[in-house]
Amino acid sequence: MIPLSLGEIAEIVDGSVKGDRFVTVTAPAVLAGRQAEPGGLFAAFAGEHADGHDYAAHAGRAGAVAVLGSRPTPLPTVVVDDVRTALRMLATHVVARLRDGMTVVGVTGSQGKTGTKDLLAAVLSGAGPTVATLGSLNNELGVPLTMLRAEADTRFLVLEMGARRVGDIAELTGLVAPDIAVVLNVGVAHLGEFGSRAAIARTKGELVQGLASDGIAVLNADDPTVAAMRALTDGPVVTFGRSAHADVRALDLALDRLGRPSFTLHTPAASAHVELPLVGAHQALNASAAAAAALAAGVPLDVAAAGLATASLSPWRLERRGLACGATLLNDSYNANPDSARAALDALTAVEGGRRIAVLGEMLELGDDSEAEHRAVGAYAAARADVVAAVGTAARPIADGAGERAIVLADNDAAVAWLRDRLAADDVVLVKASRGAHLDEVAAALP
Repeated sequence: MIPLSLGEIAEIVDGSVKGDRFVTVTAPAVLAGRQAEPGGLFAAFAGEHADGHDYAAHAGRAGAVAVLGSRPTPLPTVVVDDVRTALRMLATHVVARLRDGMTVVGVTGSQGKTGTKDLLAAVLSGAGPTVATLGSLNNELGVPLTMLRAEADTRFLVLEMGARRVGDIAELTGLVAPDIAVVLNVGVAHLGEFGSRAAIARTKGELVQGLASDGIAVLNADDPTVAAMRALTDGPVVTFGRSAHADVRALDLALDRLGRPSFTLHTPAASAHVELPLVGAHQALNASAAAAAALAAGVPLDVAAAGLATASLSPWRLERRGLACGATLLNDSYNANPDSARAALDALTAVEGGRRIAVLGEMLELGDDSEAEHRAVGAYAAARADVVAAVGTAARPIADGAGERAIVLADNDAAVAWLRDRLAADDVVLVKASRGAHLDEVAAALP
């Protein structure tokens, strides 16, 4: 974060200072006091079950020098009526001050946006100082927090933008209009909240509509709904995908024994070989999206290819880990929807080994289609795994779809016990579910 005194912050957010107004914030803003850094700002929210203001002293011990809150605290505090609004105002101000020397990239999609954001961050970091969303902090609080991490030398700001209702992404682009908008796909994630795929498409299209006046849209040529978003902008469009007419294509895809893809990135002007240190063939498409965005940002293809070769993903996204028994774990437990579950199951088959075991939990927010989608994923899993373990009552339709290859495990503890008793050397086990199922606990419990 650029250095700002509390007096300056108060003026920006229309607040008042309680304490020393000359205290200067020099480190990022955080929502959890334990995450504060020396010189940082602690944003205190009064929630239904906990009041962040009560943790101001703890944040101070961790390094925070000030608080943005709705009442005074033991630390110097900028007091405002609405902390959420103030955080957004502050983020908008900081990025506006840095805008001349910085390219802002927004990334959205029903699935793959965190992985693509991670790939893009690796690519752009090779061309200049880059700030990108941490993990999946992609909502109305996460985006301002990422914006506030920008500094005077930041050349690229990569913002993952998520949504749960129509208008969410338009709200985020209201904070900062991206120079480059990347739309990956339109699927059924959060279908229960949106109500229809048309509403999901309309929301993802808000990123293209929110572009800066001279902005560039980067669109998936293989997804007709995304490709149609070309009509939402009068500016230039760069496409990626497998289609012959895509501007950036991943050709000659091959997987090694660990399921890691290698391919050639091809554009009308150049080609470059890429070997990704990640698991899953689907990462090649994400890499082509990242490369297309990088090209739109002025990064040469060879620099993009070199960056992709060094990329790593946020935690719990198809993390490969060897277990003490000799088995291989693919921990993809951060989140799930039907499309990402299929991609993970494909990755399971690509990793060299013996028996394949798919440990699958509930996929949330699928609305009226939930049971049918779970059954379909179960059937897909049965064609790719020797054992399909459905964890929890809500995941039972997965077992129904998987048929005789399925077992039902009552809960996470039962899943851990079953795996510990039965895993053998050369087994490959995938753990995948929506975040609310907490299957990360299963992955963490395997030695």
